[in-house]
Amino acid sequence: MPFGIIHRCYFSFPTLPRRRLNPVWSRQAHVPDNKVELTEKVSGIDSNLKLEKVKQKLELVGIICNHSCIPGQYNRLFCPQCKGGQSMERSLSLHIIQDGDFAMWRCFRANCGWAGQLIAYFAERMISEGTLQRNSVMQLSGDQAVIAFPFRQNGVVVGCKYRTCREKKFWQERGTEKWLFGLDDIKEAAEIIIVEGEMDKLAMEEAGFLNCVSVPCGAPEKASARELPPQEKDRGYQYIWNCKEHLDKVSRIILATDGDVPGQALAEELARRLGKERFQL
Repeated sequence: MPFGIIHRCYFSFPTLPRRRLNPVWSRQAHVPDNKVELTEKVSGIDSNLKLEKVKQKLELVGIICNHSCIPGQYNRLFCPQCKGGQSMERSLSLHIIQDGDFAMWRCFRANCGWAGQLIAYFAERMISEGTLQRNSVMQLSGDQAVIAFPFRQNGVVVGCKYRTCREKKFWQERGTEKWLFGLDDIKEAAEIIIVEGEMDKLAMEEAGFLNCVSVPCGAPEKASARELPPQEKDRGYQYIWNCKEHLDKVSRIILATDGDVPGQALAEELARRLGKERFQL
């Protein structure tokens, strides 16, 4: 069932059952969402106060949380957009993260969905609503020109990357650690595909492959001629070390980076860190 986020307020969706695919290129995605971002940085405040701040933000978009809304669980509420239809069903699924930092929601009624204009943008790029939904891709609330790509590990949102539709500007929240986008899709894969961007990951999935992840920060201008730095100083490739437990289980890796100089440089840098004997360019 589809879903939405308030991250510090965004929308997101629950993961659908995964199909097993033959190793090669991978692809899949699904879902547009409206999203509300908290502008305040909460630090050094107890979880109860953080939870109250999230609830206040939810109220601004019409979602009323009572004491029955428990962090860490999925809560069924009335959708402020469609009011549950004629049957008055509780069609809004709300999930407040355990520590109270952000919440996710989406109306699962077929004729509501509480989604923005994101679907049309991706449809022009042959990426379906289903693929967006599966990957919890969403739209920044109040700004239809900004797309949000949530990063998940074991179903938990561990970061979010933003991209403008027209200018192709990218950014992440300050202090956020970097991870591979789509990490949960390769937990049981012996062979995987690594691509250069989130849009490439969605496109690969649309082609029918699930064993695909994207690097979070694009490609370098050129490959380095220096020796590899120690792990703790390898800041540009932090995502490799954060995901090392998953990557160490993989026996074969297909690099599907761009064919330009930066793309080839990225392929070289990844191969140096993960073992060239496992790679196919």
